[in-house]
Amino acid sequence: MPAKFELIAPCFFGCESTAKFELTRIGAENIRVEDGRLSFAGGADMIAAANLNLRTVERVMLLLARYKASTFDELFDGCYNIAWEELLPANAAFPVKGSSLSSQLSSVPACQSIVKKAIVKRLMQGHKVSTLPEDGALYKVRFALRKDTVEIYLDTSGDGLHKRGYRKNATLAPIKETLAAAIADLGRVRRDSLVQDPFCGSGTLVIESAQKALNLAPGLRRRFAAEHFDFVPADLWAEQRQKALAESKLDVGFEAFGYDIDPAAVALANANAKLAGVEKRCHFEVADVADFAAKPEAIVLTNPPYGERMNTIEGAAKLARTLGQQMAEHPCAGLYAITADMEFESHYGKRANKRRKMYNGMIPCQLYMYYEAPKFEHKAKPMPKQGFDGKRTVEFKKK
Repeated sequence: MPAKFELIAPCFFGCESTAKFELTRIGAENIRVEDGRLSFAGGADMIAAANLNLRTVERVMLLLARYKASTFDELFDGCYNIAWEELLPANAAFPVKGSSLSSQLSSVPACQSIVKKAIVKRLMQGHKVSTLPEDGALYKVRFALRKDTVEIYLDTSGDGLHKRGYRKNATLAPIKETLAAAIADLGRVRRDSLVQDPFCGSGTLVIESAQKALNLAPGLRRRFAAEHFDFVPADLWAEQRQKALAESKLDVGFEAFGYDIDPAAVALANANAKLAGVEKRCHFEVADVADFAAKPEAIVLTNPPYGERMNTIEGAAKLARTLGQQMAEHPCAGLYAITADMEFESHYGKRANKRRKMYNGMIPCQLYMYYEAPKFEHKAKPMPKQGFDGKRTVEFKKK
């Protein structure tokens, strides 16, 4: 088993720079950025650290092989040459998934079958057994064919890393947690920030902002596939969890407020914040965007309703216009709005200072960034160590 592994972390397009910063912060080596993914190196401890701490990547995969394969024989031989018996026990369950793009081997089901057969043959030979029951721990194998070059991976995450463990339910078309974390980073959310969201839905942007500000590792409330891997010992996971807990900052001045016109969404947001452990910093209430008044020092992060969340395009345009009017009346430190509405600037009534193309799942979106701030001096008041005292500091204006 190598002392250092080559690891791959896919991410949404537009999130690469944020993910690179995160990898640098946790001590990853040989970081390389490509469109929609990053590669890096580290020991077994890095597998645990990356899964526990990375906010903006979708999963962490161990790269086992990269080779040319334009025939099924080449695909089989390259996969068979991997020392699978050192990675998987004889009773491992190992489903195979993959993809093919611009390659001669274009049939994904056929490629899956070949990869599976190669692993079976190697495991039977390596473990000196005649059958593989596949009734043990789960080892998800993935492959990707691009222009006749195949990469074989072992998935160390299991469920996607956007599944933090706090969002049991969600509203229609929710924003992915990983994308919300990237937006919080681009919006420069810091430990003493005030964040507001006038279309909070189930609270994802607000909650991810809080976890970033408090430096709460996103993976602390879930489990990972590699916790069953023999080459990533349990004591390494315990050590990395303790390290992540020790680095949390619970005495900072961060506060966040989310508003939504739907009482059911607000109830979900409150429940999710409690599950995420940030309910003392995140406050939600039922309110209309027509009453929204941003504080001068606030960072407004929002995902205005569009598509599935609105019955008509006209309805979405009206909400964007209303938001623009309210923000013109109540300017703040910055507004960061992500939407699939390509006419958002026209509806909002102002061109963004900057735009960034991003994806929410498979949906192409734009992050519209407005950050012309009024001059003010904001000195955040640290939260008491025993927690939030219940006093509300941000309110909507009353009709």
